[in-house]
Amino acid sequence: MMFKGLLISALLFSFSASATLVGTVDIQKVLLSVKEGQKVRDELKKEFEKKQGELKKEEDKIRKAQEDFKKQTLVLSDAAKIKKQESIQKMIMALQQKSMEYQKEIQALESKLKKPLLNKIRTIVEEVSKKEKVDLTFELSVAPIIYAKNQKNLTDLVIKAYDKSK
Repeated sequence: MMFKGLLISALLFSFSASATLVGTVDIQKVLLSVKEGQKVRDELKKEFEKKQGELKKEEDKIRKAQEDFKKQTLVLSDAAKIKKQESIQKMIMALQQKSMEYQKEIQALESKLKKPLLNKIRTIVEEVSKKEKVDLTFELSVAPIIYAKNQKNLTDLVIKAYDKSK
């Protein structure tokens, strides 16, 4: 990370300070603001809620099994208690495994859905940067510019250009 900061500093100083116009773009804001980004977010939310519902059903089954075990604990033999506890433990482990699988699935879906969006955003950032005569454009979350004598935030222009480009 420190190397990246040094590289950015070197790039900035390689241009003459008075002639350099630095552009910044908040890609997260673009993703949240453009219509296609909202569709992606809605689709991810729908899929997430579906998976959460499935996990909730499993949690309810485990909770019910635990309650039943507590009710039956006085009448069960030691061997039956151990068997029941092992069964509940297996259910918990299976739920944890399923939860991790769902997280991976959601992350893969997010990556798949956002990739074309990010590629299009990159193209539009280049177009807007050229139109606005910006020498360098940085993504704010990756390389936050604390100070630049000549700095221009292109985020809103990128959002407008993106939504017009359909």
